[in-house]
Amino acid sequence: MTAVFARFLKDESGATAIEYGLIASLIALAIVAGATTLGTQIGNTFTNIAGRLKTSGGG
Repeated sequence: MTAVFARFLKDESGATAIEYGLIASLIALAIVAGATTLGTQIGNTFTNIAGRLKTSGGG
């Protein structure tokens, strides 16, 4: 029984998997936040361009 418990304590593969999962989730969160910000800026740019085209008689 002691050998099984000692082997369990030495096994770090579960901890490594959890760490990789946390890193992957943080990367995904950063990508989503960046894409949201970028999408908002692109939307504002197109709205600005459309407004300028309307005022210049182009549309």
